[in-house]
Amino acid sequence: MIVQSVFVAALSTTAKLWKEPRCPLTDEWIKKIWIWSLVDHALIARCNMEEPIRCAAVNVDGIHLALGMKDGSFTVLRVRDMTEVVHIKDRKEAIHELKYSPDGTYLAVGCNDSSVDIYGVAQRYKKLGECVGSLSFITHLDWSSDSRYLQTNDGNGKRLFYRMPGGKEVTNKEEIKGVHWASWTCVSGLEVNGIWPKYSDINDINSVDGNYIGQVLVTADDYGIIKLFRYPCLRKGAKFKKYIGHSAHVTNVRWSHDYQWVISIGGADHSVFQWKFIPERKLKDALHIAPQESLADSNSDESDSDMSDVPELDSEIEQETQLTYRRQVYKEDLPQLKEQYKEKQKSGTSKRREKAPGNSIRLHFVHGYRGYDCRSNLFYTQIGEIVYHVAAVGVIYNRQQNTQRFYLGHDDDILCLAIHPLKDYVATGQVGRDPSIHIWDTETIKPLSVLKGCHQYGVCAVDFSADGKRLASVGIDDSHTIVLWDWKKGEKLSIARGSKDKIFVVKMNPYVPDKLITAGIKHVKFWRRAGGGLIGRKGYVGTLGKNDTMMCAVYGWTEEMAFSGTSTGDVCIWRDVFLVKTVKAHDGPVFSMHALEKGFVTGGKDGIVALWDDSFERCLKTYAIKRAALAPGSKGLLLEDNPSIRAISLGHGHILVGTKNGEILEVDKSGPITLLVQGHMEGEVWGLATHPYLPICATVSDDKTLRIWDLSPSHCMLAVRKLKKGGRCCCFSPDGKALAVGLNDGSFLMANADTLEDLVSFHHRKDIISDIRFSPGSGKYLAVASHDSFIDIYNVMSSKRVGICKGATSYITHVDWDIRGKLLQVNTGAKEQLFFEAPRGKKQTIPSVEVEKICWASWTSVLGLCCEGIWPVVGEVTDITASCLTSDKMVLATGDDLGFVKLFRYPAKGKFGKFKRYVAHSTHVTNVRWTYDDSMLVTLGGADMSLMVWTNEMEGYREKRPCDSEESDTDSEEDGGYDSDVTRENEISYTIRALSTNIRPMFGVKPHLQGKEPSVDERQGVVRGSRPPVSRAPPRPEKLQTNNVGKKKRPIEDLVLELVFGYRGRDCRNNVHYLNDGDDIIYHTASVGILHNVATGTQSFYQEHNDDILCLTVNQHPKFINIVATGQVGDLADMSATAPSIHIWDAVNKQTLSILRCYHSKGVCSVSFSATGKLLLSVGLDPEHTITIWRWQEGAKIASRAGHNQRIFVAEFRPDSDSQFVSVGVKHVKFWTLAGRALLSKKGLLSAVEDARMQTMLAVAFGANNLTFTGTISGDVCVWKDHILCRIVARAHNGPVFAMYTTLRDGLIVTGGKERPSKEGGAVKLWDQELRRCRAFRLETGQVTDCVRSVCRGKGKILVGTRNAEIIEVGEKNAACNILVNGHVDGPIWGLVTHPSRDFFLSAAEDGTVRLWDIADKKMLNKVNLGHAARTVCYSPEGDMVAIGMKNGEFIILLVSSLKIWGKKRDRRCAIHDIRFSPDSRFLAVGSSENSVDFYDLTLGPTLNRISYCRDIPSFVIQMDFSADSRHLQVSTGCYKRQVYEVPSGKPVMDHATMDRITWATWTSILGDEVMGIWSRHAEKANVNCACVSHSGISLVTGDDFGMVKLFDFPCPEKFAKHKRFLGHSPHVTNIRFTSGDRHVISAGGDDCSLFVWKCVHMPH
Repeated sequence: MIVQSVFVAALSTTAKLWKEPRCPLTDEWIKKIWIWSLVDHALIARCNMEEPIRCAAVNVDGIHLALGMKDGSFTVLRVRDMTEVVHIKDRKEAIHELKYSPDGTYLAVGCNDSSVDIYGVAQRYKKLGECVGSLSFITHLDWSSDSRYLQTNDGNGKRLFYRMPGGKEVTNKEEIKGVHWASWTCVSGLEVNGIWPKYSDINDINSVDGNYIGQVLVTADDYGIIKLFRYPCLRKGAKFKKYIGHSAHVTNVRWSHDYQWVISIGGADHSVFQWKFIPERKLKDALHIAPQESLADSNSDESDSDMSDVPELDSEIEQETQLTYRRQVYKEDLPQLKEQYKEKQKSGTSKRREKAPGNSIRLHFVHGYRGYDCRSNLFYTQIGEIVYHVAAVGVIYNRQQNTQRFYLGHDDDILCLAIHPLKDYVATGQVGRDPSIHIWDTETIKPLSVLKGCHQYGVCAVDFSADGKRLASVGIDDSHTIVLWDWKKGEKLSIARGSKDKIFVVKMNPYVPDKLITAGIKHVKFWRRAGGGLIGRKGYVGTLGKNDTMMCAVYGWTEEMAFSGTSTGDVCIWRDVFLVKTVKAHDGPVFSMHALEKGFVTGGKDGIVALWDDSFERCLKTYAIKRAALAPGSKGLLLEDNPSIRAISLGHGHILVGTKNGEILEVDKSGPITLLVQGHMEGEVWGLATHPYLPICATVSDDKTLRIWDLSPSHCMLAVRKLKKGGRCCCFSPDGKALAVGLNDGSFLMANADTLEDLVSFHHRKDIISDIRFSPGSGKYLAVASHDSFIDIYNVMSSKRVGICKGATSYITHVDWDIRGKLLQVNTGAKEQLFFEAPRGKKQTIPSVEVEKICWASWTSVLGLCCEGIWPVVGEVTDITASCLTSDKMVLATGDDLGFVKLFRYPAKGKFGKFKRYVAHSTHVTNVRWTYDDSMLVTLGGADMSLMVWTNEMEGYREKRPCDSEESDTDSEEDGGYDSDVTRENEISYTIRALSTNIRPMFGVKPHLQGKEPSVDERQGVVRGSRPPVSRAPPRPEKLQTNNVGKKKRPIEDLVLELVFGYRGRDCRNNVHYLNDGDDIIYHTASVGILHNVATGTQSFYQEHNDDILCLTVNQHPKFINIVATGQVGDLADMSATAPSIHIWDAVNKQTLSILRCYHSKGVCSVSFSATGKLLLSVGLDPEHTITIWRWQEGAKIASRAGHNQRIFVAEFRPDSDSQFVSVGVKHVKFWTLAGRALLSKKGLLSAVEDARMQTMLAVAFGANNLTFTGTISGDVCVWKDHILCRIVARAHNGPVFAMYTTLRDGLIVTGGKERPSKEGGAVKLWDQELRRCRAFRLETGQVTDCVRSVCRGKGKILVGTRNAEIIEVGEKNAACNILVNGHVDGPIWGLVTHPSRDFFLSAAEDGTVRLWDIADKKMLNKVNLGHAARTVCYSPEGDMVAIGMKNGEFIILLVSSLKIWGKKRDRRCAIHDIRFSPDSRFLAVGSSENSVDFYDLTLGPTLNRISYCRDIPSFVIQMDFSADSRHLQVSTGCYKRQVYEVPSGKPVMDHATMDRITWATWTSILGDEVMGIWSRHAEKANVNCACVSHSGISLVTGDDFGMVKLFDFPCPEKFAKHKRFLGHSPHVTNIRFTSGDRHVISAGGDDCSLFVWKCVHMPH
């Protein structure tokens, strides 16, 4: 049955329509009554009442209408004309329910004061009785058919009965039993138990009405849902259909008199809904009425009442629904756990750890197929190979050659597999906390995309769309989330909650990519994509069947047709969402179906493959999977006839069948069957033994089978035998003739190894036999260990028990014999290592030192000193289940609970030995064994039931195929080497401007917070503005002597950056590049990107960064010509203005194309464009050194992942790839793949090269054929093929290799390192494509060591950036060096002075040099090395001498013409902060950090004897200025005080009037009233460091700790004066000066070691 919504009439009122005592939304209750026609949906009559109405009732003949009011009264109206018959008020509280009796005699009125009054209709509504049994308000009433009884419900949910009309309560249940009720509107009572959920006592159903004729019941609840139940429904939690339309509470619901309609009213939505009822019998005709989408059916749980008609669940499906894939520990948790445990164990690991073994293993063959809980996971690829999965491995099987290839990208159980329509790509989904789906190529076995982040616990079904662009996936979380992906981009398109019950299959519609089906436990749902969501509709079954469990589904020959296989063996045929018919197809569940061009193929539990025509009308052919049908020569053995079929696929003329028993068969169309692959069936596999001299092994499992496998190329099962019980261990006798098997019931048997027939069996124990071992040599004794902690020793010849080993406190796990067969070594579950003597079993105590010396016949023990190192850091969450030692006693293989197979060197002494680790098994590896000749390792996965065969690759022997191992997960202890430059770069911490603090250690109160000194006028008591305009007094002297008195003074209105001298080479790399065919170079310093023309030296600047640039790269793709990316320093990754950002800009027009706000906190240290130029890679300085990939044009982050826990220096895309890149750093090199939105990485593997160790890697370059070159701290270059080290170019440089460059046009590689220049060596080398031959270039810089930080190659030229801030162009032919850019090496640059008359200036810095710069020629003219850090520099007034103050307290005077020293002196021990010639060239003033200014008289010659000094200076000296007449000196000090002294006496001047009259020759002071306005409000931590007034005396520039240059008017006595700001420097501008004629301003940087030349723009006249 179904309900149809026909029309909605809205009531335009502000109240709720309500029929229960709850608070209304407003006080304006409904005081109106409406009468509607159900036929034409029209309003017939409306009437207003005095009081708000709560309920209504019409009597049987339809003449009277009774209304219950809020005030406790009720009114009866005539329906015909709405006139009042009677109005009665007997109660004070609201009337909540009233009803006429079926014979029309009585009216029952229920009130909120918990009583029901009975009135006689004929007696003009006289009160006849009262029912008072309830303790709460009355909610519902019903009369019996004979009007003799009344039943009520109240607010407590009680159901009471009363005799009518008197109202006496009936308590005798028998009396009520036979009563038939005229109506049913009560919500409690046996007949309506089913409307309530099973385990809930919530009271949210507001109204019920029963339809006896249709045997249905309609309910209304608080959630806006109308539900339809069968009536009666006796058991709680009955099934229902639900209908949505109302928004919130549905307050009342009623059937019409003829049961055709249901009327419902909404409380808050003020709406009346009219629904049409369609009885079941009519449904078939009504199919053309589309059921309301997705609501045609309930999603209720199974109700007990309906269980009778549900077929019992098939045992297999039952088992499967109960499987849980949850894990205690997921592999994803390991890194976190490791960190936690490492903290605890910091102290324990002092011993040097054993290094990993030289051997490695490679997965060779896997026996097994996951059929027991998966389906449709087996396909032919394009070229006819077979793809399927088992454990954590995707397998590609070549049936002609009987070989396998493996996809090993997963790290836990794969649960589903789908193949791309072109049959070349495969999608696999796995178990995990955040499970991933991998899409990979079956040809290259490389991942194309990894999808994560939308599912929980695991992915149980995947399917490609017909165009192959989309992928649908279903999770195993509680709501079985369905996700639709654009898999190439790795983007989630839509997501929806699937179903509470398990979903087995998802299928995408081949005709409409937006549609899909899901099927599972008792449901099939049809979905359609709607934006970011999916809308689902349940399949509508009607009378054709029951909601069965669906095991498989496919689409048919049109987009409407779909087919599903049920758990009962039917195939359901659907058109749209309706079931059209069902066809019996199999005996038992239909597990798999496959659509063909002209028909279908199905497979079921009955072991039959059936071929059908295209409409499932007839079955064309069936194939039974039987032993008899096996083709002659088919290898392997079919375990049983008619195994349950779980997967079917067609192709290449065959039918491919996967069974529950783990077999894969190929059925020829003509009938014969070939067995291709098989494995154990469901149940854990533990027992494993390898044969003493043949390449075969035996396994025994909980599936009650013993099997013998051939490990040679035929890879088949040679023999199998069923056992009465499952087994956990087995062992071959030394002669290989007998095979002992321990069973789970405490018995064991010995079988003939060839025929597997019983020789003898014993049953002495009750618990599992956990290990069984023949003694070596003749195999005289057999040790049988059990879980009841005993080991029995049997004599094999006499078949008698001869000894029992007692004394273990827990179950036995491993047993080993010594070589003489006299001693047993035993491990127990309590981690005891015990020793017993055979044959009697006497316990022995052997000191651990001696254990090593004993010669053991085998070693499978996991305890003891010899294998201490095999226990991992996270030993508490994982157990090592098995180990096995090679016969040469060199390599120990182990298996653990996390599914890892590891190889260790033996003995593994000391904690946490190094190892090689392999992932293929999903969870527990239960056993590992080497074959007799150590050529193979065989491993067993417990729950994944797979047997894996690995080939052992000895040291030295190496196929040049990449191995699948990972090296030990703990970083190597060896340091990666040492170099001062690397250490400095690694430990540098970058401060952002906004957080910079003062560079000078000043103290005291800042000037703008000090009280202002009174001005002359104020001191003289003159009121401002009252002084007469003409004064008799002499004019006030100028504050500053001006040197262009004659000209009109023009203020400076702007500064434009014209030149920058400097390059950031000290801690950045790869940041100098050619542009425009080598005409220009691009590089950076401070926060400016610089485009420098090689021929003219002119520069243009990119100035949009607001903080230091740390990295720069150029897009090499022709489509993105001249596009540059730069990354800067930043604060936290909080996306605020101070967060680090990357700018992508056009180098020619300086337009910003994109700004990427990063998630890297602290800064961006490396950027790189991909081959197509569309992607950008960035690396952060955050603690995880996050690597992020961007689509820079859209500003979209594609993928991001933690890179390494130590510093990454460089990450670069391969020049031919958009998905492969390499990162290098401190003891780190990783090879990355971008797969969709996921980043996958592989660590570089060193083991292929003898004695190679992981060093700190500094640079990377690339060659053809996946070659990668990395430069190391030791000067070697490592050459990698894929991610495996294949050789080392030793000492390519003598010091660290800091820079490498790959030339795209010819593949030649440039390297740059740190070297002392020598005849044959050079810091720059040009190599061939494979780094075999090279040519060295010397940089003619005159440095002791050259340290190259950046290299780039243009046409015939190599561009080099050095640590010494030089950029040099080297000619390839003639090796000639041309220095293009110079700069100071180390800062701060404290000293700065401009020439008195020419466009020259001098700078002095901490790097011990004084440099002379020419602004017009844009270059450095000269430099003098002083041997000590210089702090200040000054020209004499004529410009013929230079005075230099040093950090060590010395000062030097040089003659400009000859650069000869004219004199030098050291009277102080601390740094000289300022040095000045007096304007008359007579005196030299020297100010130091010893709070002193010394005066020297230069006329006395170069002896430089001090003539006097200034007393009482309160703090260190910052700046000094002479007066124009050379008679006074003003001194700024570190405590924010300015003092004035007489020259040369050094006496302080205290009189303000005198001070006011002084005219100064220069003004560089940051203190004083005249410059009060330069101090900003925000200078709590940071200071103004320097100032300079222009020669015209009307402009002032300052430099501060935030790296800003500011332009003010001079003087600026008012606080916080107006100014212009100019950015470009890093934090701390240390000095600033105007050049002669005020043409330029020079500013010197602290942190950036750069000199900025700003052009002054003067106001027009």
